Amino acid sequence: MEQFFSYWETIPSLHRILILMGGMIFFWLLEGYYPLFRFSFNRVRHAGVNLVFLGTTLLLNLVFGLVTVWFCFLVTEYQFGLLQWVTMPGWLQIVLGLMLMDFFGQYLPHWLMHHVKFMWKFHMVHHSDTKVDVTTGTRHHPGEWLFRETSTIIGILCIGTPVWLYFLYRGCSALFTHFNHANIRVPRWIDYPISLVFVSPNMHKAHHHFERPLTDSNYGNIFSVWDRLFGTFRYAEPSTLRYGLDVLDDSTDENLAYQFKIPFRKDIKTDY
Repeated sequence: MEQFFSYWETIPSLHRILILMGGMIFFWLLEGYYPLFRFSFNRVRHAGVNLVFLGTTLLLNLVFGLVTVWFCFLVTEYQFGLLQWVTMPGWLQIVLGLMLMDFFGQYLPHWLMHHVKFMWKFHMVHHSDTKVDVTTGTRHHPGEWLFRETSTIIGILCIGTPVWLYFLYRGCSALFTHFNHANIRVPRWIDYPISLVFVSPNMHKAHHHFERPLTDSNYGNIFSVWDRLFGTFRYAEPSTLRYGLDVLDDSTDENLAYQFKIPFRKDIKTDY
């Protein structure tokens, strides 16, 4: 177990890039053979638009991500937070740590972005994609990064997240993001059992429906336990779904200039 912890604490940057890009490429290729929806669109252009947003996220992580890692070292040095106070076996640290990081890093800020008007304006960019596929998981306005990272840092302080757990969470989160957004056909008899514990593709696709109340559901990324616990779990037949947002013109989903300005446009309705 110590070797496992040591690997994730010192994971090379190249390995982190391989997890991020390798998972995305794998599911992007898989979509071509087992698509859930057969969209009539230029997949390369669509991916290019979404990867621009990935580029802004990576840049922010490169510049400011060291602050988050510094907090991990801080809680370890001063023995602050749940995992620093309570002695438990390594496997329990992994399971409990990932579940709690999923709550603070994903569920909580995601819920807030759907219920706080000015935060929702930034998150609308993610939901504006009318052709959800694996690259949609990278489609986040730079402003949204600030909300998520702030919540993640709060989580690190509460959990006492060591560096190895932070990087393990980031790796798992990236893979589940690819898995959940991928435009792949998963039979219900496989997908629903997965959703009993983890966030499955069909479960997350309901979250990308173009109108409420389905839009305001399924906020988790790795574990479905938080949605089930707080009553935000929904399951819908994928064939009944339509992607995008009912307050936006579908034709604007690949207009980068328009997308970056969405949070600042007063003429866009938010349904609040």
